[in-house]
Amino acid sequence: MVFNPNHLSSNAQDTQPNELLTYLQHQSPEVLERVAKSVSPEIKQIISQNVQGLVGMLPGEHFNVEITTDRENLAGLLASAMMTGYFLRQMEQRMQLEESLLGSHTLSDSGKDEKSSGSAS
Repeated sequence: MVFNPNHLSSNAQDTQPNELLTYLQHQSPEVLERVAKSVSPEIKQIISQNVQGLVGMLPGEHFNVEITTDRENLAGLLASAMMTGYFLRQMEQRMQLEESLLGSHTLSDSGKDEKSSGSAS
């Protein structure tokens, strides 16, 4: 399932145009699909657990669960899940960058150690 910004409509009470919504509406479906697919399984799991925690989780095999809400509360829940996803993706990228930098730092340190031990003999 890919996010479709064309299903969104601006509220008539809004005084300023939503720049993000305008930007999303001008993106091709391929771009939106690629962004949606770039989310790691770890992030999907955390978001799923977060939404289940917000909504409540009962085992489907023992309960017939039905959740009722209004449009504003559902929009808030979806916005929360999206913001959580963006935050988690940024943290994942930061973690990967730190691992990359620490890995290259470790390699450069080990190269210095080998050079210094070779010159000491």
